[in-house]
Amino acid sequence: MSLGVANHRMKTSPAQKQTRIMVQTAAAVCEEKKGQHTRILELDPVDSGLSDFFLVTSATNQRQAVAIADEIELRLKHNFGAYPNSVEGRRNGEWILLDYVDFVIHVFLSEKRAFYDIERLRKSARPLTPAEFDAELTTALSEKTRAVRSKKAAKGPAKKPAKAIAKKPTAAKKTPPAKVRKATIPKPRAKKPILKAKTKKKR
Repeated sequence: MSLGVANHRMKTSPAQKQTRIMVQTAAAVCEEKKGQHTRILELDPVDSGLSDFFLVTSATNQRQAVAIADEIELRLKHNFGAYPNSVEGRRNGEWILLDYVDFVIHVFLSEKRAFYDIERLRKSARPLTPAEFDAELTTALSEKTRAVRSKKAAKGPAKKPAKAIAKKPTAAKKTPPAKVRKATIPKPRAKKPILKAKTKKKR
């Protein structure tokens, strides 16, 4: 499939892009934990049912298979708050299946993977290595970013919002001071005439 068709598939909803990023994260865990022959199968929408992707990887022993599955579950829960709808096969560790509805992770022991041969059963699926999947995802997201920027440039510089005219603060009305009552000065009392004592005339 050409890169143009792959990019066309990337023109999807934000939820589907989130699914791709989670698949990318799970594939990175497989690489970190030394999973072998990790492949991402992009399923044909016609016969894929609910899931968009299968992630398939191989482990050399049961302990490694459980470690890969546990780390994928932990990383997706921590980074995206995503929990598997169901987990199967963890007890024996020969084929561990983590079902996240939009994508399903298969961690096989090498001999079990060869026996069940999921890649052959899904003939219509498009197999990708993690590196190819990363390259497509990066290219599509960068093209999306450029498209958004070109649209903004075509519209011209964003108009600056009109500055709000600051209203002059209205001077607070001065309340006239309360009238001071004039101190009433008491009027001086009228002096009473001093009565002179009558002196008896000497005879």
